[in-house]
Amino acid sequence: MRQHPNDPGIPAFQPPARLRLLVADDNPVVRAGLTALLTDRADTTVVAQAADGREAYEAALRHHPDVILLDVRMPGVDGISALPHLARLAPVMMLTYSHEAETVREALRLGAGGYLVHGEFGTEQLVRAVRDVHEGRPHVTPGATRALVDALRESAAAHADSQLAATEGQNTSPPPSQLQSSMGQSIRSRFRLSVREAEIMDLIASGMTNQQIAAACFISEKTVKNHINRIFAKLQTATRSQAAAKWLGVA
Repeated sequence: MRQHPNDPGIPAFQPPARLRLLVADDNPVVRAGLTALLTDRADTTVVAQAADGREAYEAALRHHPDVILLDVRMPGVDGISALPHLARLAPVMMLTYSHEAETVREALRLGAGGYLVHGEFGTEQLVRAVRDVHEGRPHVTPGATRALVDALRESAAAHADSQLAATEGQNTSPPPSQLQSSMGQSIRSRFRLSVREAEIMDLIASGMTNQQIAAACFISEKTVKNHINRIFAKLQTATRSQAAAKWLGVA
């Protein structure tokens, strides 16, 4: 470690090492734009580009990047297909226009360390997200998080509707309007979660880890754990799978 020039006993400030990036996107304009933004900065540089998943894999083997920025939809081998192979070589951050819930969920399941949707970040936010992913801190932009939460809520509502339909033929059933209200309360309201706890429970049910939830909600991982402990107590469950099943109304 270098010594401070005015005091040999004080270590000099060492800036973080420049991260070497691989940009994979089939759109040459997007590739060029990202490369222009991230090349020759003090903290990042682009060492390779690729137009599809196969090129990205070959470039990663050749250049050993610190982080791979990967689009979802590309001709040939798309980003989702290439993701599990690339994730074994370097941390991968999805960088795409796609924010469909199923795509976000699949990317995170297959090993993506982050998911950024174009239009939801600036240059400095992008660089911070890249460094977070490199250091093992997941980063998910709000649009991707909202897509997951909305899909979970639609799934829970659909399950409630199916239960309602199954009971409509019984002579002792109350009017459908009362049943609908009752079903909603039985699945969500009866657990008496706070707004934040409900948000975190939605993300748990989507399969996100504590780190990913912390990144999505802009809170610490310790705070996430505290929320989960309270959620488990209110739902009277001991595991994430049990809590998700109760929350989605399938247990």
